[in-house]
Parts: sequence; structure tokens; C-alpha cells
Amino acid sequence: MGILPTASCLERKIRSLSIRKVHQTFKGGFLKMNQCYGCSTCKSADKPLEGYIASLPMETSHHRVESQSTKCGFGLQGVCCRLCSNGPCRITPKAPRGICGATADVIVTRNFLRAVAAGSGCYIHIVENTALNVLKTAQAKGEIKGEKALEHLAEKLGVTGKDKYEKAEKVAKAVLEDLYKPEYEKMALVEKLAYAPRFQRWQELGILPGGAKGEVFHGVVKCSTNLNSDPVDMLTDCLKLGISTGLYGLTLTNLLNDVLLGEPELRMAPVGLRVVDPDYINIMITGHQHTIFVDLQEKLRSPEAVAKAQAAGAKGFKLVGCTCVGQDLQLRGAHYADIFEGHAGNNYTSEAVLATGGIDAVLSEFNCTLPGIEPICEELMIKQICLDDVAKKANAEMKPFVFEKREEQSQEIIDEIIEAYKARRGKVQMNLFPEHGNDDTLTGVSEGSLKEFLGGNWKPLIDLIVAGEIKGIAGVVGCSNLTAGGHDVLSVELTKELIAKDILVLTAGCSSGGIENCGLMEPEAAKLAGPKLRAVCEKLNIPPVLNFGPCLAIGRLEIVATELAEAIGVDMPQLPLVLSAAQWLEEQALADGCFGLALGLPLHLGLPPFVTGSKLVTKVLTEDMKQLTGGQVIINGDAKESADILEKIILEKRQGLNI
Repeated sequence: MGILPTASCLERKIRSLSIRKVHQTFKGGFLKMNQCYGCSTCKSADKPLEGYIASLPMETSHHRVESQSTKCGFGLQGVCCRLCSNGPCRITPKAPRGICGATADVIVTRNFLRAVAAGSGCYIHIVENTALNVLKTAQAKGEIKGEKALEHLAEKLGVTGKDKYEKAEKVAKAVLEDLYKPEYEKMALVEKLAYAPRFQRWQELGILPGGAKGEVFHGVVKCSTNLNSDPVDMLTDCLKLGISTGLYGLTLTNLLNDVLLGEPELRMAPVGLRVVDPDYINIMITGHQHTIFVDLQEKLRSPEAVAKAQAAGAKGFKLVGCTCVGQDLQLRGAHYADIFEGHAGNNYTSEAVLATGGIDAVLSEFNCTLPGIEPICEELMIKQICLDDVAKKANAEMKPFVFEKREEQSQEIIDEIIEAYKARRGKVQMNLFPEHGNDDTLTGVSEGSLKEFLGGNWKPLIDLIVAGEIKGIAGVVGCSNLTAGGHDVLSVELTKELIAKDILVLTAGCSSGGIENCGLMEPEAAKLAGPKLRAVCEKLNIPPVLNFGPCLAIGRLEIVATELAEAIGVDMPQLPLVLSAAQWLEEQALADGCFGLALGLPLHLGLPPFVTGSKLVTKVLTEDMKQLTGGQVIINGDAKESADILEKIILEKRQGLNI
């Protein structure tokens, strides 16, 4: 018998046999830079960007929308089951059960739970890596920029230590110990992180989560073939996954990032394609894991790295933000002003950012990095490096981040990117768009920086809400997609409708990238607000839309909601606060949504999740949830109608508080 090849050896053989041919075919079919692809693209709320993409001589996701416009009706309703070889089974009125006997309710819930578990797994991966990086930094006595944040988090978790390094180590270990507990052992930090009335309600409902990784495993097992056939039981798991996702994957990731990277600070900053400066070696970053870039950020701004860049003909290096890790870096841009150029856009702007020709390398470490960037990078000779082995791109170099080798890896990355810069500049035509975006978007908003801006407590905001100067608060959060009216169309139009009704909007996620590029986070956007909100904004010189950053910052909005409820003395479902993930996209968004429902908040979606084939699931999410947690799902794809519905809910909440 021969020796079975190692995985890496096997991978090399597969690539040599097939993938190389695929790439050759792909490249051969890819339109060259001197060809015109045509102007059939989807709509965008960002009209300058829409025109720019329509003129590109290459295919993007915006071009492919029309060719994918025909959708599978069974898939949209969630009634297609392909878990076993008897299928795929498709439920219809004439065939109400699959071959095994599963009903539409079972199939839909099983598919939904599987998606929520997958989304939760992504977020738990992020917080696990973040906690590990904090732990290793503490053990190596590395730089901890957010000492105030560390003190706050240590106090919250009940951790003490003789110095900042011991505290940081204990905090990270406490998080990791909870993540690694089995599903049947409840996580210890939930009660310390959650708002007390919410924790009590979760306890009453029996939805307190066990170990976060165990919950993901349990959820995946539960929705496998011929196991669970109780839709209500599976929906209970979705809420448990939502809680562990929200408190750990969202809230704790932000707080741990603050410890390592420094706390967000309010400032005005440029956004859009204008941030691409061709005089520098530009590195576009994509993903969600900011702590992976810590050492590289420092090395890029060092005199040695700048000297290397200058020797190659550039002024130095610049990081260009894209997707959520760009938003996270933008939050802390005050700490990295010399190396961070600005945030260019969200997931579906990334192809246009690359098409400018001014990007020399893409560093990616998680999702929201579209497969569609691969042929563009190949055509424009853009170096791709992937830093997390769960997010390998097909034609990219895999360089998994290893904390112990971080300095060596940073130097390797810098040298490779310089070589890419030298190889491509002068050979690739620039197609810059310096007019796109704006220079005065308010960034660096967090629960801490906003409270500090208000004088150190929430009373000024509460007073404005009680007086009716601000009618209520809407969190417009989550992804961007190309189907809910087009690129950022519903998110932007809904935001405009809400602020016109004197409702303050807080954003987090890829939707933030579209909303800021459309100018709604500039102070002058106050003129689009209703008369009362406009007066508040003009007095404070702030926009009517406040950007909390990446999708992870939904956890920051949870902190704001918790502290507001605590200050007023009510439970969270009583607050005049609504959520909208108008253009949700990925499974992570479904896990986010389950967190919102567990918090007891109304959740608007522009597109339904794939559950409408089950009357039971639809009824539980849109009606029954109000009696269980206080939350509810609202489905509406029209911006004005959705704003009217959300305003009505806010007014009902105000009436319930007698304000």
C-alpha cells in the first residue's frame, strides 16, 4: 500500500490537475480592461457609485443580479429539503409531506435552525480568536491600548489582577472558558453581561444558553435527518443561539477589541472611493477580525517600512477600509490616522474599490469578502493574502495568522506587497473616482464616546425623548444586499423616512457603509430630518444618523439599549426602540435577528427569511414572539410603509411609558 498523501500534498495535486485549468478558463472568459461590459447593473442608493459600476469594463456582482433574477419558489419559502438521498423533497399543497413524513413546518424550521447555527458559529469563531489574541498579548506583555476599557470589562466580569496584564489574561480566559463549556452547562458570564430583567425572562423561558460552541454543535445535530420534528423545540434553540451570539460574538468582541486596540473616539473622516490615494501602496482590508491586523498596522507605520515603500516609489502605506473590519478600524481611526486612509464602502462596493486600480493588495480574514473579487484581482495584478484558514480565496496566498510569528509574518506581508506594487504600477490603468463619498462623516461613535459626548450619562438623550424632541430610536443594522430594491436602496430610503419622522437612527454593519457614502452621516444631513430632530442635530452639530461601525457593533447598540432601560427603570421591550435589518444577507444576520428577538425588540426585515412556507414558524416569529420575549418580526419591502409601521410601534411604546 502506498502512503496516503498529506492534506497539503493532496491539495497541491488537485490544484495542479484541475483548478489551474479552471483559472485559465475563467481568465480567458474575463473581459479585458479595454472592453466594455455594458451598463445593465442593479440600482444603488449611491447614484455616483451606480454610474461608476455601470461604466466598468469588467463584471461585478451588480451585473450578475439580472441573470439570477429567477428564484426558486421552494427555496424562498424554505420548503425544500435535501438532507437525504430521497430528496430533494419539495412541499406543495398536493404533497404536504416529504418522503420521510416531514411537514413544511419541520422542514422550514430545520433549515432555519441550521442557518442560525451556522451564523452563530461564524460569530463565535470571531470572539474566540479575539479572546485568544487578548490572552496571548497579555501573556507576552504586549501593548494594551484600551486600559480604561480593560478596567470596565474586568469590573463587569468580576475579574481582578495585580496589573493590566493579569487582568487582561483573566478576562480572556473567562470568555474562553465559557465558550468551551458543553451545551448542557450554562455559561457563567451571561448573567453578568445581560440586563437583569432580560436574564430573568430568559430563565423563565428556559432559553439560557450553554457553552457557545456547544450550542452551535447541538443545533447542527438537532436539525439533521430524522432527528427532531418539533418546530417549537427547534425555534427555542434559535433563541438560545441568538443570546450566545449576541452577548459573546457581538458584545464581548467589541469590548475585547477596545482593550487591545483602544476605544473609539468621535471625529470627522473621509469615506467612499475618494480614500484611495495612488501616491501610496494601498492595502484593502476585508473581514471582521481587527485584532489580526494589530502587529501589521504598527509595522506599516514604522520608519523601516516607510523607507521600503519610498524606495519602491511610494510615499508609504495606507490601509483602505472595506466591509466590517474597515468599519471597525474607522471607529478607532483617531489612533491610526497616519496609516488608515478611510473607509471605502461595504461588501458590494468592494469590487468597485478594486476597479479603481489604486489597490495593490487585499488582506482578508473572514466573510463579506466576495468571491467576485478574485477575477478582478487577477486581472489587475492585485496581491491577495488570506489570514484565516476558514476564509481561503481560490487564487490567494494562504498565510494563517500565528500570534507567536506575528512579527515575522508582518515583515513577509510587507515585502510581498511591495513586490506586488512594483510589478503592477505602471502596467495597470488607473480608474480613480476621487469625487465619490465625502470628507466629513462623523465616525468613532460607540456607547462610550456617545455617552461622553452627552456629558457622561444618558440623561440628556432621555430628556430629549421624553420631551418628544426625539420621538424614538431606530437601529438600522446588518448587511447590504442587491435584491431588496437594489444596493443599499431600502436601507437608505428607510433611514431617510425615519429621520423625517424625528426618529434618531443608529447604524451598524455593511448598511452603515452605504448610508455614510450617501451622506446621511454628515452634520448637514440634519436638513433631511423632521423639524424637531433637525433642531437637536443643528444645536449639537451632529448628523441624524450615528454610525456605530461594523455588524459586530450591534452589540454596542445592545449596551446602549440596556443602559437606557436601566436608567429609565423599565425592561427593554418597553423602550421606544425598534430594529431594522432592512437588507439582511447572510446566516450571521439571522443569528443577529434571533438576538434582537430575545432582547424583546421589534425587528423589521425588507425580505423574509426562508420560512414563509410554514404557517407555524411565520406565526411564532410575527405574532407569538410578542407574548414570549416581547419581540416580533415585521416583513415589509417598502420604505415608507415600513417607516410608518415602526413609527406606530414607537408611539405605542411612548404611550405605554406615558410620554
